[in-house]
Amino acid sequence: MANPHTPPKVIGESNAFLEVLEQVSQMTQLNRPVLVIGERGTGKELIAERLHYLSDRWSKSLIKMNCAALNQELLESELFGHEAGAFTGASKLHKGRFERADGGTLFLDEVGTMSMRTQEKLLRFVEYGEYERLGGSSTLTADVRLVAATNVDLPELADEGMFRHDLLDRLAFDVVTLPPLRARHEDILLLAEHYALSMAKELGLPFFSGFSPEAVAQLHNHPWPGNVRELKNVIERSVARWGAEPEPIEEIQIDPFSSPYRLQRKTQPKIAHLTPTPPATAKAPAVKPELQNLPLDFKEEVENFEKRLLDQALKEARFNQRKAAELLGLSYHQLRGSLKKYSLAKEADAQEN
Repeated sequence: MANPHTPPKVIGESNAFLEVLEQVSQMTQLNRPVLVIGERGTGKELIAERLHYLSDRWSKSLIKMNCAALNQELLESELFGHEAGAFTGASKLHKGRFERADGGTLFLDEVGTMSMRTQEKLLRFVEYGEYERLGGSSTLTADVRLVAATNVDLPELADEGMFRHDLLDRLAFDVVTLPPLRARHEDILLLAEHYALSMAKELGLPFFSGFSPEAVAQLHNHPWPGNVRELKNVIERSVARWGAEPEPIEEIQIDPFSSPYRLQRKTQPKIAHLTPTPPATAKAPAVKPELQNLPLDFKEEVENFEKRLLDQALKEARFNQRKAAELLGLSYHQLRGSLKKYSLAKEADAQEN
């Protein structure tokens, strides 16, 4: 079992990621607020944990709070606590996150969603270390290292009057900006292999067969809008579907909703245009496929037709196989199956590379 008082394992060797780790290491012993900024799935909570467990506060509590998870009244109660009778349903005293984090670290995620009233109370704590429980009159204090996180542009919110400039100044004693996964190109395969091995172990598989060159190309070509969290889900799903096959994973299904049978969103009927509809006779006649003279070899004709379709789609897609699959209304896996069926896969791969 992992030691709960050790820093979390981090994986990465790209310069962008190593620079962040170096910055975090320099801040661990400072009892000042830190603001962590990054897109969703970049590991903001991981940075908060690293700041805590590498500091002198490592043996104390690390308390976490998602500020977007509750309405503002409940958020204030969770942060500062409340006295019995403070509001309907408050039957007993409730200690807030600041009180529970005394001596340790408090991680506030999505801090940009706080109301102005809650921001004002947070500002008082950041400046003086003081707060009051809801419904209480006593001033309480707590020794807490504050780590805030957001995936929005807080300076822009402040300029728009939606976030206090003075609170932003206090929270941003130092700012850690996490690079998105697309800026950590060297780490993508490293992370993918780590998650694949972990998933194989979880499933009780005897081995992990690795990734094919095509799968590696998929991983590197995807923009990863969900960053490391998205990559983890994609890899775990791919390993679970591939199972204990002896061959390397050939296809990474990045979009779990990808299917030729995917439901289409229903659209509202369009309002008729004032321009009269051309008469039916004006429509161009449908082009019918030209039939071969009989007798013929039906199977051979169908195979030749499929080969021509595959060749046409690949050329129109400039040999991008995922695009060619879309042009034919197939999944990538179905296209690969057809290419292998007619021994066209190697040639297509060579053209794509």
